[in-house]
Amino acid sequence: MNASRTDQPPPGRIDYPAVEQSAPFRELKRKHRSFVWPLTVVFLLWYFVYVLLSSFAADFMAQRVWGDVTVGLILGLGQFVSTFAITMGYVWYANHKLDPISASIREDLERTEAAS
Repeated sequence: MNASRTDQPPPGRIDYPAVEQSAPFRELKRKHRSFVWPLTVVFLLWYFVYVLLSSFAADFMAQRVWGDVTVGLILGLGQFVSTFAITMGYVWYANHKLDPISASIREDLERTEAAS
């Protein structure tokens, strides 16, 4: 171990562990997780239901809805639609909820670095 080491970063350097423990950074992580995890769980459930239905409920998935369009085709296309919807929702959420917090954190860090 280096005996001259302290808990403070050298001048001109940012104490990133302290930033990670700061209230704004914790709020950023909380908001991110509170959006991402529920959507991940919902999407994975929706995906596995589709896979299980296609494997074990072939008759249901083969039911014609309109012409040659089947329930399986509609649910399969729904996978793509839900993926795009989740992506668009995340982009909106990040732009309106996460980016302002991260911009504030970045500005604080840049000010701290410039001041030293």
